[in-house]
Amino acid sequence: MSTHNPSQYEIRLQGRLDERWTTWFDDMTISAEPGGVTLLCGEVADQAALHGLLARLRDLGLPLISVTPGGSAEVNQ
Repeated sequence: MSTHNPSQYEIRLQGRLDERWTTWFDDMTISAEPGGVTLLCGEVADQAALHGLLARLRDLGLPLISVTPGGSAEVNQ
């Protein structure tokens, strides 16, 4: 995987974030899933940006469920 090309990611968290957090999370799409899970989907510029995003999530104190590269957004390309 190149560190210079943006990649799609799906990040699942336990807990709720509403769409007003979109800007803080680099314009990722935020949606609610059953069971109190939040899904963030979108493009991440590189590994440094991914680590920054994960640090922001850590600072909110919401438990991380999964980080999946190549989320469903790639299917639509």
